[in-house]
Amino acid sequence: MKITHNKIGQNLNLTDSAKSDKAGGIASKSAGIGNANKADALMGSSLGESTKVELSPKAQEAKRIKELAMAAPDVDEAKVAKFRQLIDEGKYKTDAKAIADKMVDEHLEF
Repeated sequence: MKITHNKIGQNLNLTDSAKSDKAGGIASKSAGIGNANKADALMGSSLGESTKVELSPKAQEAKRIKELAMAAPDVDEAKVAKFRQLIDEGKYKTDAKAIADKMVDEHLEF
């Protein structure tokens, strides 16, 4: 016998797994035959026909934004070159205490 419950612990479902497995096997076999016939009917009716899909203006805008984001480079090479030069010249200074404080603050937010 299988006992299942929802997340809250109410509505216990008591079933005999042996009986349900046998019944489920018979039901799934007959459902499989029905689904195959439906799939054949859908395939046969759509041969030679085309389907037209229209996207809403909001979906078109989302698609355009996604394409722009995908086309943008992942790394800003000019910015990297600028900071590389500052580091090489010894002009890029960091404040270790400020960085540590910010890391702690960000960690405490979560």
